[in-house]
Amino acid sequence: MHRRSFITMAASALVFLGSGVRAAAPAKMTVHKDPNCGCCREWSKAMAAAGFSVDVRDTGDLAAVKARLGVPAALEGCHTAIVEEYYLEGHVPLEAVQRLLRERPPVRGLAVPGMPPGSLGMGDDPQASYDVYAIPSGTGAPYLFMEVRPRKG
Repeated sequence: MHRRSFITMAASALVFLGSGVRAAAPAKMTVHKDPNCGCCREWSKAMAAAGFSVDVRDTGDLAAVKARLGVPAALEGCHTAIVEEYYLEGHVPLEAVQRLLRERPPVRGLAVPGMPPGSLGMGDDPQASYDVYAIPSGTGAPYLFMEVRPRKG
């Protein structure tokens, strides 16, 4: 190979590699939780392990966070997370978060009311059974977004 051809190809490769494809940055997630809550800590760790950039903020006034975001009282969980333009209330499973970010429905957020045994952060039991609700943007009643039922196998 001639020296000039090699230099031209090498320069082209450097331009291509330098200007082109970069890995997408992980989605940033802020988790507001009670400082003494272990299950919230476990849920946050699971989200970080799934690739989210998680910022955990301990707060003694979760009610103010929930009120500011407009979380319906009947759907409150034990922690509140914010990812992109959505809130995640309670032990929302990873699959629901991924679907939310992939489909981007016109909702304010997702909620898993209470602290369902076996949910993510609460033991992650394959026999767990609970529902995930979507809270629509604007008016409208919350609706079923995902059912979590016992896994087979």
